[in-house]
Amino acid sequence: MTTESSPSRVGVVLMTYGSPPTLDDVPGYLRNVYGGREPSDEVVAEFKRRYALIGGSPLLRVTQEQAAALEVELARRHPDGPAFQVTAGMRFFAPYILDVVPEVAEGADALVGVIMSPQYSPILMRGYIAELRDAASRLGRDDLTVAITEDWHMQPQFLQAVADRVREALDRLPAERRATTPVLLSAHSMPLRVVADEPDYIDNLKQTAAAIAERAGVGPEQWMFCYQSAGHTPEPWLKPDFADLMPQLKADGATDVLIAPVQFLADHLEILYDIEVGAREQAEEHGITFHRTQSLNATPLFIEALAAVVEDTLKRAAPLHSTPAAH
Repeated sequence: MTTESSPSRVGVVLMTYGSPPTLDDVPGYLRNVYGGREPSDEVVAEFKRRYALIGGSPLLRVTQEQAAALEVELARRHPDGPAFQVTAGMRFFAPYILDVVPEVAEGADALVGVIMSPQYSPILMRGYIAELRDAASRLGRDDLTVAITEDWHMQPQFLQAVADRVREALDRLPAERRATTPVLLSAHSMPLRVVADEPDYIDNLKQTAAAIAERAGVGPEQWMFCYQSAGHTPEPWLKPDFADLMPQLKADGATDVLIAPVQFLADHLEILYDIEVGAREQAEEHGITFHRTQSLNATPLFIEALAAVVEDTLKRAAPLHSTPAAH
C-alpha cells in the first residue's frame, strides 16, 4: 500500500552487458567494449565464429523476457501500488541504458537500476552506475528519486533457484553416479591486477558457490569453485579455470562432470559457447561426460528473487543529487 511519501509509479531498468544482434554488428559491439578502440581482425573473426556457432546471443531477448515477467510479479505483489514499469537496458549495444531511461522514467517518481550480477564489484559495476545516473540527470527532474542495486549474492530465492538447477541436473544422471559426479561451480575470471583491489568480490563469489552447494545437497567433497571465460590478454587471470581441472578429474576417476555458473543469470556467449562448447570439448577430450545446468532466465523463483531485490533497492531511493556517487 502506498503512503504519502512512497512513489506512485516506479521505473525499473534491468542493466546488463549487451550483445551484438547480428554478425555484422560484432565489430561495433567490440568497439564499444574496448572503449572506442578498434578490435583486431583476428578478434572480430573469432567472435563472429563463436556467435555463429551458437546461433547468436539470446541475451537481449532473455533480459526482455525477465523484465516482462518481473513487471507482472511486481504488480502481483503490489496490487494497491505503486505501479511498476520494467525494461531492459544494455551497456555496450542497443537498447542502451541512456536511451531506455527517458521512457521508463516518464510519469515515474522513482527509478531503480538493477545490475544483473548478484555479486557487487565497485570497479566492475561503476560503468552501470555512471550510465544510469547520467541518463537520470539528463532528464533534469528534481522530483525523481533514484536507487541502484549493489550486492545481492546471498538473496535466498536467487540461491535456491540456482540450487534447484544443480539438483535438477544431478537428478537427470543415473542414480549410481549422482553422488560421485564432480560439480564445478564457476564464475567469470578476472585479471589478477583487478583482484588485488576486489577481495570482497571474490569472497562473495565463493560464498555464493558454497551456499548453492549446501542448498543443492552437494557435499564439500563433491564440488569445487573455479573460473571460466578468461579474456584474450597476455596478463595472468584467476585460476583454476575449468580446463585446468579436467586432467585431475580424469586422474581421480571421474566419468562425469557438471558445470554450474554461480553469477550468470541468462543464456549468453559465456554459457552457450564457453561452457556448452568449450568446456564440453575439454571434458570429452579427457573421456569425461559433460553436463551443465540450465540457465535461470525467467524461472519463476528467480523472478521472485528479482522482485525482492527491486523492493529492497527502492527503500534506498533518494533525489539524484543526494545519492552516492559511483564507487
